Amino acid sequence: MALCLSAVFYKERQYADEEPLFANQGFGICEAPFEYQPRHPEESILYRAVAENLESFLARQQERGRVVPRFVKKGLRAFLDCGVLAHGFVRVHCDACGKDRVVPYSCKSRSFCPSCGGRRMGDTAAHLVDHAFPEVPVRQWVLSVPFPLRYCLAYDSSLVRDVAQIFVRTIFSSIRRRAGIPASNRKARCGAVGSIQRFSDALNLDPRFHIMSLD
Repeated sequence: MALCLSAVFYKERQYADEEPLFANQGFGICEAPFEYQPRHPEESILYRAVAENLESFLARQQERGRVVPRFVKKGLRAFLDCGVLAHGFVRVHCDACGKDRVVPYSCKSRSFCPSCGGRRMGDTAAHLVDHAFPEVPVRQWVLSVPFPLRYCLAYDSSLVRDVAQIFVRTIFSSIRRRAGIPASNRKARCGAVGSIQRFSDALNLDPRFHIMSLD
């Protein structure tokens, strides 16, 4: 079934009509080229683990004098609300076909939520491929830092900026050298897109710097 849209919303939140969203893509409301598949985050192992242990974990850390940062608490609690109908949803209705859908709110978190992070990653990759990078080879560079430095990077944004700048300058120097461009040539410019990964697939603190540049 295609996702058909009209402006009917829940939780006393009013929005503009969604029809222009599909009109810009060249098809009508009832001709959306995808089928909406609701997810059930509360059934996942990760969701149950966080829901069952979050408050006790926060209380235990406070008793030990190791207060969890506010942004961490906010991200974890937002994750528990993401995609759950009980925490609010949009009612989607099509006057043409008469079908209805309810779409739960997402947390749009930039920290912990795998769903919102994955969607943002996919959207960013599609934008880079379709609108940013020309059809030429692209190289990805990854910088992983020593364990003692990881904890400093987790709380010091200025240190993150400095490490990222050093990494980018090093990459640009390598590109210039391999291209045979002398350092004195200030007209030759390099470009890159960077992102920072905060943790690994084991959810342990592991800041990494990812830089993509034309090869």
